[in-house]
Amino acid sequence: MTFWLLIFLGIFTYYTLRRTVAKVTKTPFWLLWLVLMAPPIIWTGWTIRYGTQLPSALVVWPLIVCFLLYWILFEWGRNDLKQRKNQSQALQIQSAIHPTVESVPVRPIEPMEESQLRSCFPWSVYYIHNIEYRPQAVICRGQLRTSATKAYKQIKENIETQFGDRFILIFQEGFNGKPIFLLVPNHQHKKANSAQAEQLTRPGLALLLLGATLLTTTLVGARIAGIQANSIPSNPALILQGLPYALSLISILAIHEMGHYLTARFYKIRTTLPYFIPMPFFLGTFGAFIQMRSPVPNRKALFDISIAGPFAGFLASLPFLIWGLINSEVVPMDEKARLLNTDALNPSNSILIGLVSKLTLGSQLSSNMAIDLHPVAVAGFLGIIVTALNLMPVGQLDGGHIVHAMFGQKTAMVIGQIARLLLLLLSLIQSEYLLWAIYLIFVRLTDEPALNDVTELDNKRDIFGLLAIALLILIVMPLPQTIARLLNI
Repeated sequence: MTFWLLIFLGIFTYYTLRRTVAKVTKTPFWLLWLVLMAPPIIWTGWTIRYGTQLPSALVVWPLIVCFLLYWILFEWGRNDLKQRKNQSQALQIQSAIHPTVESVPVRPIEPMEESQLRSCFPWSVYYIHNIEYRPQAVICRGQLRTSATKAYKQIKENIETQFGDRFILIFQEGFNGKPIFLLVPNHQHKKANSAQAEQLTRPGLALLLLGATLLTTTLVGARIAGIQANSIPSNPALILQGLPYALSLISILAIHEMGHYLTARFYKIRTTLPYFIPMPFFLGTFGAFIQMRSPVPNRKALFDISIAGPFAGFLASLPFLIWGLINSEVVPMDEKARLLNTDALNPSNSILIGLVSKLTLGSQLSSNMAIDLHPVAVAGFLGIIVTALNLMPVGQLDGGHIVHAMFGQKTAMVIGQIARLLLLLLSLIQSEYLLWAIYLIFVRLTDEPALNDVTELDNKRDIFGLLAIALLILIVMPLPQTIARLLNI
């Protein structure tokens, strides 16, 4: 199992680096991949060779050295990329001054259209100071003279009146903290039609992936139920014992994604159906996802869409977890009892899991006992873990979107960096979180801004955001010793 986890981690990190990091640094992504994979390769080799617990020095030092080396290589490649971009821009400016060939237009609007653009910004709403022309956008800097919501609404109407659907209007905070407007050319405006919106859903593909995921999770569920793989060919009906796990897990993931999907549709955002990712080993699936194909209108919509999935998935996981715990077996605690060991789960490694387990099992669960989870309880437990992972306040995860909507993008980037560090420190205490900490390194700290990325949330949404952060802490933090002794778990 350890070897297969290493293979899976290697494939996932390679794909992630190729899709994300390769775009922002000139350092070869395969080199960054080797650096990041060095610690798990070392740990896996030690485990296979000696079969004993890793020495603390072998855990800490490869992690520190490789993390620093990754950061140095990444920054070196990013600085080199910046220099090349600056040189390219200088050449563009020089060619504009001394043209030798037919020039390429670098202004999204013509010079005579500037007066039309300025007329879109009434001085009582947003007083224009200057307009900057970039090849990819027009940046309008000025002073906001009314509420952000009113300003965006009125200026958006003015832009559409003057320029039709040529531009997407973005309202966000500049580096100096003052709100700016960006007019981004809308290259897709001719393609946004109802026929293509229907094609976007692709129900055939969604059903095909759902069927494949049902098969892979059923196979894994049969293994969790204690069915040996070599006994299935002689008695194929045994595979049906994996259905409780498969149906429970798929239901939880589907409810999570439908929370995102239905909320996005409420805000009239074009989005795909939920797509499941089948995987023939480990959990049987790598989860599910949806893709939004139109921009989020404001921070309120960003918050609602982001929080709907984790909350829906969490509420769906609790009944499965509780029913599964009732039908689970309490076993003696041993050194193998950990947070992610479903054959001998130590519930005190999570505040939430510990409290739910004690409320469900009562006096059966004591400080020297662990839990051998029923397959349905495994699905409910994994739903809780998926909720925690998605609530991590980093970049493009749901939690990253939530803190972005609550505090703005710049503050969210700081929170994301702190969350990375805290989870890395927590992984030194609970090694199960090490893969999470490595995964968060790959997640970009920035996400796509909403069109109106300035208007703040109301108090009700701020409270729900704080509840989401509290839920994350309850899941990932171990039960304090004082409370554990009081509850005798």
